[in-house]
Amino acid sequence: MNSAAAPPLIKAEKLSKTFSRQGLQQHVLRNLDLEIRQGDFTVIMGASGAGKSTLLYALSGMDTPTLGDVRFKGRSIVGLSQSELARFRRRACGFVFQQIHLLATLSLFDNAMAAGLLVTRNRAEVARRAEALLEAVGIDSATAAKLPAQTSGGEAQRAAVVRALINTPDVLFADEPTGALDQASGAAVLDALTQANAAGQTVVLVTHDLRSARRGNRVLYLADGQIAGELDLGGAVAAGAAASTEADRAAALRAFLADMGW
Repeated sequence: MNSAAAPPLIKAEKLSKTFSRQGLQQHVLRNLDLEIRQGDFTVIMGASGAGKSTLLYALSGMDTPTLGDVRFKGRSIVGLSQSELARFRRRACGFVFQQIHLLATLSLFDNAMAAGLLVTRNRAEVARRAEALLEAVGIDSATAAKLPAQTSGGEAQRAAVVRALINTPDVLFADEPTGALDQASGAAVLDALTQANAAGQTVVLVTHDLRSARRGNRVLYLADGQIAGELDLGGAVAAGAAASTEADRAAALRAFLADMGW
């Protein structure tokens, strides 16, 4: 983790998001302040409808807040044109969703390559990075050559993590990336995220799953469109940590969520 004295990578100030449905105003985010620092593994939790995904989309420029500002490395991204936002997201952000969204007609390897070639035309460089990242998340060359439909959900989602990392983004945003996976496949995806974080990658993860939440170094709990509480887990921990460490983190998280009314 970087020093607390370092400037934040992302800073949200007085962030609000309101939707109008059938003539009624729904306030999803309310005057929310948040800082995310380089190297953080931030987990966002809360009840259904608390605004978790809305916050993630606002922080990444995928949605525009009704009020407030989001600054990325000191630069406001609110008010950028659609083309400017597209360039910003391609270069600064990686995304992993519950629905995997790989291109069905491309292999896992070519899916990663296609994302990389949107930013640079150096095919050899992109191929080397894709190979290294796929190997790092446990996908061998034979599996990488398969179409998404020919692989397991866990393999396809790990390939989606590689696609998100291929352009060396400043931050990886993950919205319920294990929500549609079985426990073993989900653990493999979480391993890929924690390995990336251990290498310095900033991660923002939305989840309702306690096993996923234990991977982060901080947990934010959203309620009524605001951050109702924050838990410092003392550093991100990947799978394979000592049982006592895992038990302590699990107990701290359960106690925190109980306090939040989970």
